[in-house]
Amino acid sequence: MANDLASLKKRLAAIPKDVREAVQPALIKSGDDMARAARTLAPVDTGALKNSIAVTYPGQSTPPYSQPGGSRVAKENEVIITAGDTKARYVHLVEYGTSHSHAKPFFWPAYRLTKKRNQNRIKRAINKAVREGWVGK
Repeated sequence: MANDLASLKKRLAAIPKDVREAVQPALIKSGDDMARAARTLAPVDTGALKNSIAVTYPGQSTPPYSQPGGSRVAKENEVIITAGDTKARYVHLVEYGTSHSHAKPFFWPAYRLTKKRNQNRIKRAINKAVREGWVGK
């Protein structure tokens, strides 16, 4: 397992910087699309849950108390979609339910709805950047 991880890190480091930079707009658009879908599917009582859904772009920090995992900084070519903030700290209870209320999933359905389109968009951006980089050399 350690060899696989080292091999993956080596392969990722070998990707030219131009290709990594060319993929960022596709990643950002994909993150925005998923967040929009999650906001559409979110159950609305006060709107705090819907307003807490955020997209964190590379180099930015996620909101405190966001699910999953709280505050952290997005790495290069990483877009993080989170739900929850200081006003809506109950996101996981809505998504998965409790012994007193039924689950009202919105986050994972949004992910599943947008996954294929987002994967295709990112693959196209990578392929285009590689082709353009290859022709330029």
